[in-house]
Amino acid sequence: MDCTVGDTCYIQNYVDHNSGDGYLDFTCGPLSYNGHKGTDFALPTRRAMEIGVDVLASADGVVKGTRDGMKDQILTAENAAYVEGRDCGNGVVIDHGQGWETQYCHLKQGSVQVAQGDKITVGTVLGEIGLSGRTQFPHLHISVRQGGRVVDPFFPDRGSDRCGEARDTMWADPLAYEAGGLIRAGFETGIPDYGDVKSGAAGKTEIASNAEALVVFAFGYGSQPGDTLDITITGPSGEVLSQQVTLDKVQAQYFRATGKRTPPRGWPKGDYRGDITLMRDGMPLDQTTVALTVK
Repeated sequence: MDCTVGDTCYIQNYVDHNSGDGYLDFTCGPLSYNGHKGTDFALPTRRAMEIGVDVLASADGVVKGTRDGMKDQILTAENAAYVEGRDCGNGVVIDHGQGWETQYCHLKQGSVQVAQGDKITVGTVLGEIGLSGRTQFPHLHISVRQGGRVVDPFFPDRGSDRCGEARDTMWADPLAYEAGGLIRAGFETGIPDYGDVKSGAAGKTEIASNAEALVVFAFGYGSQPGDTLDITITGPSGEVLSQQVTLDKVQAQYFRATGKRTPPRGWPKGDYRGDITLMRDGMPLDQTTVALTVK
């Protein structure tokens, strides 16, 4: 993907290394789901998808097959029949020779730029990140196979049901493993709608002094029971709020919000700051800061 992992995109899920019930990523951690056969590179918002993020060929090869024309939509019970048998959505499969293949799924409708039989080189634009097929968020699912066997590029010498041991990566530029983190955060004048958080519509940089409330939200991924969000808001007069929110279950994605109603005289005008730290086992896992101006 034409993005920066940990900044403009992030890894939501890894290959499942547990062939039985349950799931394990290559570190024996929880960032996967049962039977997952690829790596999911996600965008922080649907707005980022709409602007456009290119999907790039990971190696030289020949296009083996493509699909385009499927709608970009979140999978629901109502549209499940439309997706049935086409879980990958719009996608591309590339043959790299000697039994090696890569498959790129969930591309944006109308974005596929290659056709069967095309010879491509590493970095060739294949299409754009989308929301087609069996998916709940905009992302690229990339599968690597050799002789039909799923290969985890983070742990290529996988064997069966193996995880946790250091292995040579297949990535040209090694990618750090993140065991969960913060996708984005922002200020609002009330508890935002979760759909607006995910789409990118939620989040203000300016509000009026007499706005209904002053709220900061955090959107994250890969939560574990016992994780905490330490949230602080400071303004021209000092600390407005300091609160710790405990996360009580495993969730692929989640959001939390906290704040205060506006005092009778309104919020003091000036610059405000929201600091959010995600803690796990007493150690900071991720941190972000957002800014706001009260007019």
